[in-house]
Order: sequence, then C-alpha cells, then structure tokens
Amino acid sequence: MLGTYGLPVAVETDPEWQSELLDLDAYLARIGFTGPRTPTADTLHRVQRGHMDAIAFENIDIALGRPVSLDLDRIQDKLVRAGRGGYCYENNLLLAAALDRLGFPVTRLLARIRQGESRRRFRTHTVLLVRADEQVWLADAGYGYSGLMEALPLEDGATSSVADWTWRLVAQGADWVVEIPDGGCWFDMYSFRQEPQFRIDFEAAHYLSSTRPGSPFVGQLVAQKETEKERRLLRDTSLEIRYADGRVERRELSAADTVCALGELFSIVLDDDDERALLHFFAGK
Repeated sequence: MLGTYGLPVAVETDPEWQSELLDLDAYLARIGFTGPRTPTADTLHRVQRGHMDAIAFENIDIALGRPVSLDLDRIQDKLVRAGRGGYCYENNLLLAAALDRLGFPVTRLLARIRQGESRRRFRTHTVLLVRADEQVWLADAGYGYSGLMEALPLEDGATSSVADWTWRLVAQGADWVVEIPDGGCWFDMYSFRQEPQFRIDFEAAHYLSSTRPGSPFVGQLVAQKETEKERRLLRDTSLEIRYADGRVERRELSAADTVCALGELFSIVLDDDDERALLHFFAGK
C-alpha cells in the first residue's frame, strides 16, 4: 500500500513483481547474509551491502546480443544460481523481491541518469523506496560503480558514508538527486521522483536501455564493482580502478585477460560458452 506521494506504508506485494517466486534462502546465502530476517533498518543496510559485495553490475548478455528477461525466475537463475551479475533492472528487481519477502514495504521507481549534467535524459535507471523503522529509505543495488553501498534516508541533505566513500541526497523541487563528492564539489549521479512505476514501465525502460543504438549498454561490455577501497570499471578491454584517496589506475587488457578479470575483479562466474562468446565478441571489435 502506498501513502502520500507514493511512499511505501504497508506490505502489499503486487503479484506482477513475482516476489513469491524468489528462493529467499538461496538469495541470502548468495549475498552472505546470516542475520535476523526482520524488516529493520539494520537488516536493510546489511542486505543491500551484502548484495553490492557479492553481485556485480554487468551487461554481458546485452553486449553479446542475448535477450535479458525481467521475469524473476530468470533473474534468480542468472544472478543467484549461476553466479552472474546483471544490470540495474535485474539487480534492483532481485533486491526488491528479497525485501518484499523479508516484510519491507517497497516502492519501485525509475530514475534519470545525470552524470554531472542537468539535461533531461530518459528514465533508464531503477531505485527503490523502502520503509523501515518508521523511516523511508532510498535503496539501490543496481548503479554499480560509485553506487550506494547502504540505504540513504529519504531526507533533504541526508548523507551516508562507508569507509572513505560518501553519498548525499538532496531535494531539487520535485526531484531527489543522489550526489557524490568530486574535487571539492558535489557530482550529480541521478535524479528521481516519487512516482511509483508498474512492471510495464520497467519493461519499456529495459527495452530502451538494452536495445537502443547509442545506449551505453549496447555494443560494448560494461562491468562495475565497488568495494570499501576501490571502484572498478571495465568498458570492453579498458579497465579503470579508482581509489578512495583519489588515485586512478587505467590499463588496456587483452581479450583473454579481460575474460579473466571478469572473474577475478568482478566475481562473475562464466561458463565455457560465455568465455568463447566473449572472445569472439572482442575479436570482432
């Protein structure tokens, strides 16, 4: 059930999101969560943190021209059972289903990527509003590089810090904007409004993101992972590692080393078919 301005106020799982299909035990094992299964803010933070630690952002299937399904059984087959990652729709729909099953009121939203710009873009990112401990929180396990590691209170000026990384949420009219520090200033990552979205809205945005020429996920490999000390970004064979102290390392990898890096740096499990397909993909570049 949604209250004023689309804020979640009670658990009322819509069957269109298929949360009942989630193998909650398998998901919690995948992210290494062993705490109480109670809908508290502490549980929310630990589940999102575990998800971010265990499951990478990656678009391997999109890059290879494979269809990507938003059906929950297909998402958990890939991200939970097969040890793969996914991009924002897959990651946040999986997280939302787990939070549903844990008893959290959850609202699924679509957001606009800013990347430091104010121009209006398509709504192609996903975020979640979650109620816990009489507070509404912004949760997002799908941004990858520089994404939230723990949930943020839905309050103007709210901040969150994990190790040396910091995030801030600010209100700009009807928009909420997630920011990170950048050279003494604040860098806008994305914005969203408290307008609940339906599955059909997610399907449309997902289709745009995964098929449109010019989409950053079409025609190139992208993998991202964040730890307390590093932010790792792979675009095709170009690897960037950014450290909390400001240092940045960049290097070009061979196709074979790129395939290895997906496992070693991004914890993505690839089978033989995946590896062969990726080597063929890079050979055609």
